[in-house]
Amino acid sequence: MKNLENGLSRREFLSNTSKAGLAVSLVGTGILSACSGEVKGDSKAILATSFSQTPLAYDFSALAPHIDAMTMEIHYTKHAAGYAKNLGDAIGEENVDTNKPLEDLLANISQYSTKMRNNGGGHYNHELFWKVMSPNAGGQPEGQLAEAINSSFGSYETFVEQFETAAKTRFGSGWAWLVVGEDKKLAVGSTANQDNPLMDISDFKGTPLLGIDVWEHAYYLNYQNRRPDYVTAFWNVINWNAVSDRYMAAI
Repeated sequence: MKNLENGLSRREFLSNTSKAGLAVSLVGTGILSACSGEVKGDSKAILATSFSQTPLAYDFSALAPHIDAMTMEIHYTKHAAGYAKNLGDAIGEENVDTNKPLEDLLANISQYSTKMRNNGGGHYNHELFWKVMSPNAGGQPEGQLAEAINSSFGSYETFVEQFETAAKTRFGSGWAWLVVGEDKKLAVGSTANQDNPLMDISDFKGTPLLGIDVWEHAYYLNYQNRRPDYVTAFWNVINWNAVSDRYMAAI
């Protein structure tokens, strides 16, 4: 092949062909895909979520003092791992086609059991949560994402206020989200329990770009009942590059 003659190895060619095939399959489901940088050696599709738990890309202590190591360890190894395991059980019980992305299942979650809804949502939400945080992060978004935030909310400060309000006022357990809708506009909202904006049963819909877990297990060891303090601290660990990659893939 000409590409091989130009120095593209057979392994690289097969890898790129595989990625192209994944992208085509996701476009067919309405989920655009692109390939992110390496996370522990593996190239991941930006918007496609695996049915199994992905290795954490940083140490449990890496987000301290904003999120402490003990909370991260319990959260990842107990809560999130439990959702992944229970999702696997539900998949076997309900004969789910795992050749399609998890996002397909969530978009039709009304056709499945409560077990699938709770654990499919819980797994997806946590997989996104780990990816949009990183050590030495924070600051503000740049580029087209920053422009979209200013266009949709008027200013970055107004976006922060709306996002914090969604997170702080979500009654009981749940999540707050920044999403991009079908109109390519950004919006902020929240969902209860482990629901998310991809689900057909959700009143708040869109492609999630950023999510914050406001279940008490996400913050109680360090912040006790001070959820607003945890929400404010979250800005210090947001990986805006990852959020921006999700935005560019979604539009």
